[in-house]
Amino acid sequence: MNAIDGTDRQVRTEEGPPPSLLAVVLDTNPHAWAHLSTTLPFSSCIAALLIFINAHLASGNGNEVAVIASHTHRAEWLYPTPHTTNSPLHSYSTDTTEDGTNGVAQRDPKIPENPNKYRPFATVEQCLLSNFSSLLNRTSETHLAATPTTLIGGALSLALAYIAKSVLRHSPVDTGLENPLSALADSESSHATRVPLTSRILIVSVSGDLANQYIPVMNSIFAAQRKRIPIDILKLAGDTVLLQQASDATGGVYMKPEQPEGLLQYLMMGFLPDATARRALVMPGAGGVDFRAACFCHRKVVDIGFVCSVCLSIFCEPNLPNNLCLTCSSYLSLRAAQTATPALVQRVKKKRKKVGAGPATPGASTPAGSSTPVHR
Repeated sequence: MNAIDGTDRQVRTEEGPPPSLLAVVLDTNPHAWAHLSTTLPFSSCIAALLIFINAHLASGNGNEVAVIASHTHRAEWLYPTPHTTNSPLHSYSTDTTEDGTNGVAQRDPKIPENPNKYRPFATVEQCLLSNFSSLLNRTSETHLAATPTTLIGGALSLALAYIAKSVLRHSPVDTGLENPLSALADSESSHATRVPLTSRILIVSVSGDLANQYIPVMNSIFAAQRKRIPIDILKLAGDTVLLQQASDATGGVYMKPEQPEGLLQYLMMGFLPDATARRALVMPGAGGVDFRAACFCHRKVVDIGFVCSVCLSIFCEPNLPNNLCLTCSSYLSLRAAQTATPALVQRVKKKRKKVGAGPATPGASTPAGSSTPVHR
């Protein structure tokens, strides 16, 4: 074709940073936010979070965002709104299109036109506030009395699944039939190279103890570490060992502000740079990370525990029912191991060489007190 029409077709490349996907996990535990009502109301947190999301979307034309609420009894999508029949946004248009902002097939809500607000910012704000209001309306006193903690493990699973889907959608298109994404290529995009998507997770946490979700959270941490997805932690209240380990294992940023009133400043200065920009910046660290684990029997953090030799489950005490592992039901001899005295192997002491002592030469030694005659 180049010889016929005389045109030179080249692959179009875009100069600039790659698109970035930010998945925000917002802890909406009412028990924890009630203690922060005097210093940081939840309405102020939502306002600061919306400004931070708008700054992330304005940093790049291809940037995307997803917001997940980690509630007491469930993990709920705040943005994007899933395409369901009982969606909290009641005013929809008749046609269903592919949203270019977040890549999820959903109906476009009828948002009033405002010439003073960018429409993608208004879409995120409307969906987030409407879905959160619907979540509070469906939360009863029974749900609040059941548990004082939050389902951070389920929210992390939703974030990782959404990131995996978005990465597949941004994968480079191949014209071969072996690639299932080849159907997405059209006449225009076949001559353009797709830039891979960089993704990260930000957890805004206010709950204290998360030891009861040690197993699901650790599985999510291992999945994020394998996919090289950093997990950033903004700890507004309380302290948990599990989130420190998540940030350290995935290479994220852990920050516990001393003054929660400056939430917006912490978000803009510490968590706005993506993985590409962080290579040229000095990011804050967590300092000393506590690597203690939580036991599988009582879900409490232990210093010394007993580990199953089959499934590597951790127990705080050896008094298990019938000496059987609670996870894999394997027989364990923990009681005998506790009463037995550990064997100590003594170290073999090595003889030190004297300073200045050289190798002895046979026949070269001089008897003590002998003198050499001097001839004059």
